Amino acid sequence: MSAESSGTGSTEADLAALAAEYVDDLAERHPDEATELGDHRFDRHLPDLSGPSLAAERQSLGSFAERIAALTAASGGRAALSPEFELDAALLAEHVARRIFELEELREHAWNPLLANPGRAVYGLLARDFAPLDERLSAVAGRLSEIPAFLAAARGHLDAMPRVHVETAITQFDGTIALVAGEIDAVLAKAGASAGVRAEIDQVRPAALTALAGHRDWLQERLDSGGEFADPRIGPEKFARKLSLTLSAAAGSDTILARAETDLDQITEEITALAADLGGTPREVLDRLAADASDGDTILRFCSGALEAQTAFVRDRDLVTVYDDPVELIDMPEIDRGVAVAYCDFPGPLETTRLPTFIAVSPTPQGWTPERVTSFYREYNRHMVHNLMAHEAMPGHYLQQAHARRFSGATRLRAATLSGPFIEGWAAYTEELMAGHGYPGEGDPRAVKMQMLKMRLRTTINSILDARVHAHGMTETEAMELMTVRGFQEEGEAAGKWRRALLTSAQLSTYYVGYTEISDLARELLAGPGATPRSVHDRMLAHGSPPVRLLRTVL
Repeated sequence: MSAESSGTGSTEADLAALAAEYVDDLAERHPDEATELGDHRFDRHLPDLSGPSLAAERQSLGSFAERIAALTAASGGRAALSPEFELDAALLAEHVARRIFELEELREHAWNPLLANPGRAVYGLLARDFAPLDERLSAVAGRLSEIPAFLAAARGHLDAMPRVHVETAITQFDGTIALVAGEIDAVLAKAGASAGVRAEIDQVRPAALTALAGHRDWLQERLDSGGEFADPRIGPEKFARKLSLTLSAAAGSDTILARAETDLDQITEEITALAADLGGTPREVLDRLAADASDGDTILRFCSGALEAQTAFVRDRDLVTVYDDPVELIDMPEIDRGVAVAYCDFPGPLETTRLPTFIAVSPTPQGWTPERVTSFYREYNRHMVHNLMAHEAMPGHYLQQAHARRFSGATRLRAATLSGPFIEGWAAYTEELMAGHGYPGEGDPRAVKMQMLKMRLRTTINSILDARVHAHGMTETEAMELMTVRGFQEEGEAAGKWRRALLTSAQLSTYYVGYTEISDLARELLAGPGATPRSVHDRMLAHGSPPVRLLRTVL
């Protein structure tokens, strides 16, 4: 072995050790995220939101940034590493930079009350059987005991908050109170819950509920005070920086916006031509399809049938390798209802127990008016649900994560730092893949393709909204017109998306940017000699869930 290769090997060993240290540090500082990833060492704890803890995290991140830079420089730069380590080195550096930006510049902990809700941290321990029931319930008790201090620390940071964030946070805290007050009892009633763990929860739950109600009331007082609220728009500079760090994309924010607006015109031409083939304008054809709707009593059964048909179709067309990992269709938890008709909840990539993927399917929330329920199921009609199930399940999220679980890298970075644009981009790409191969849905492939093109309009418009709301001052009137006229969306769907654009930044762009990058990469690979859909797609899915720009390093 040459001295040069020996040095590179030593650097890669050091990089693997640094990556392991980083993942451990991330899990300990963010135990709720660790639980979602499948690392259960810190299941009894919530994040420490105190000022000293955040300062210590910033110092730790600075140290990681310096060490990864020194390691790659010592090897002669990332390009001197093997492709897999080159990818992980870039991934580590970018993940550290994003967290530094969030703590130092974006500072959401000081204005976004949605980040300080412990409901998901508790729910994550109840939803999956990753350990014996008593063990999970004891961890729930541990987290309940920390809720008062957790919320007190959050209030110590929160100052001027956007009104829409406060309104949404109050609703979500009501859901968390219901979870802690009632849903835990349903789990305690299961066989296997001992008297000891019941006593453990009974000891800490009253104080947790008091703290949750007090925090909700504090938010309500801020809402009713008549004081000034912060602007939910983060501004062009922070948006451009956050978009770059969140997406790890090759293109900048202005380039992404320009491409999205060009693509919007091109997709409009496609859907107009297809509608004419179906005997009408896009609005007329989509209205006819929207009338073919399910309802809360039939939607779960219909989604199950769609998943079975799509699995057979993917196998028959040999589009990508299909694995028989466990999957269950479940009723969506009440706290999540009202956004979409289904979502994919896959086990954390660090889980060692074989657990099912949940495809959560939603009846509408209690309390909705009949008109709003009708609008919801018109938007998510039977033809759209076929398209949505391709996205969420087969060959979308469920199958992509089945492939990702089979990747065993030199470090745990790709399991602990999933790329949203890769995951959402693949799922959006599979909608087009299924429609392009003639998936029949309810019998007419053109109906499925109409809904796919409508979804492409939606994801493209999402990216335009993201940029124009946060960086260009788009108004609600302009946004609603864009969604309902250019995107053919139902009024309720568009109103919800407007709020989501205000509540989040950079997230709505993940679907469009991921789709364009995945589509571009697949097109290039399919043009290669001897390429088949299955060989290309298996290659793309064989490296975990990294950013597409970095995936090219190993392809």
